[in-house]
Amino acid sequence: MSNHLKKWNPHLWPPFTQISSAIPPQRVHSGDGALLLLDRETPLIDGISSWWVTLHGHANSYISNAIAEQANQLEQVIFADFIHPQAEHLSNRLSTLTGLDRLFFSDNGSTAVEVALKIACQWWQNLNEPRYQLIAFEGAYHGDTFGAMAVGERNLFNAPFEKMLFPVSRLPWPATWWDDQEIEGRERRVLKDLEKLLETPTAAVIFESLVQGAGGMSMVRPEFLQQVEKRAKQAGALVITDEVMTGFGRCGTLFAYEQIGIQPDLVALSKGLTGGFLPMGVTMAREEIFSAFIGEEANLTFWHGHSFTGNPLGCAAANASLDLLEESPDQYKQFESRHKHYMEGLSKHSKVTKPRVKGTIAAFDMRVDGPEGYLNKAGQAIKSFAMKNGVFIRPLGNVVYLLPPLCINDSQLEQCYSVIKEGLDRL
Repeated sequence: MSNHLKKWNPHLWPPFTQISSAIPPQRVHSGDGALLLLDRETPLIDGISSWWVTLHGHANSYISNAIAEQANQLEQVIFADFIHPQAEHLSNRLSTLTGLDRLFFSDNGSTAVEVALKIACQWWQNLNEPRYQLIAFEGAYHGDTFGAMAVGERNLFNAPFEKMLFPVSRLPWPATWWDDQEIEGRERRVLKDLEKLLETPTAAVIFESLVQGAGGMSMVRPEFLQQVEKRAKQAGALVITDEVMTGFGRCGTLFAYEQIGIQPDLVALSKGLTGGFLPMGVTMAREEIFSAFIGEEANLTFWHGHSFTGNPLGCAAANASLDLLEESPDQYKQFESRHKHYMEGLSKHSKVTKPRVKGTIAAFDMRVDGPEGYLNKAGQAIKSFAMKNGVFIRPLGNVVYLLPPLCINDSQLEQCYSVIKEGLDRL
């Protein structure tokens, strides 16, 4: 074993990491708001909400107390035979907030998408009108289970499984940014391609609402997705919105599809759902879709489930997180202006291109030597510099972004931008 490998825990297998070349992880012993407290003296500002999940900040006492109280009453029960008050309360709230009547629990964002895809395809089967075409967008990331991989971008992440993934029809994602003068033309071309694809009977069209997260914080205009929904529904296809990352205030409204002005048929939710405290996924569906699964024939049943479906602790965390969002909506509604204040200055940097902001998300592409994309080394360089200077970011190749917890204060946010600027200066 090399000296480098000896620095890693001999039993742990980290995600999305090539340990032969990556920097060994640092040990975190606690968190406090926007801070990660490590064995070293200086804490780190968590600039990406620990992979976009820590909505209100680390160790939020309101959520942790709600989990503890629930744990003293009921920690888990099989959801196929029982329900419990936390799940009932959460389902009532999410139904009211989304305008969708039925809630199906799963374990994470990938499984929430998987459930949506299975429901959509089986719905057409149950109607005795099977449809097999699914339409997705280039650059998408919907998760790492097989169905979610299939509708995601075919790339390095899922190349070993390419021959095992079902076929999906794809469209370009007409990303845009500040001062983009050509966006309308790109959108028109994609919509024309969509119309052609929809000539084939289509089960569903799936997209990430407004922002492709892992695809490089790639943003589209609400008007574009409004037209996508219009054409999909005219063709009878279901519309699935993946709000795993964009939900719960991340784009400046409680759900990003509210800004688009659409009503999806199915919505996948996770990440910020529990405030980052516990893994949980939810798929919301229209009542009309649910109704097609009811009947005497066994084959109408949605035969899908998870051991921790509707876990009471996860539901308690989700209800507590919703309480906080309802109490302080300005935290997410006004966050975009906080980003713009700093991004307007940073956008003038010679190494910054395609600056963009949406709600709590701010991103830009770095001008780099060599190919752009996930494997570009510039992101690793600026990540390393930032961590040495008290800020944790995790660039997506040459895409640098901030997606901090709602609780981050102004001085901490300013430090994030200052460190990024200094890192760019040193590249």
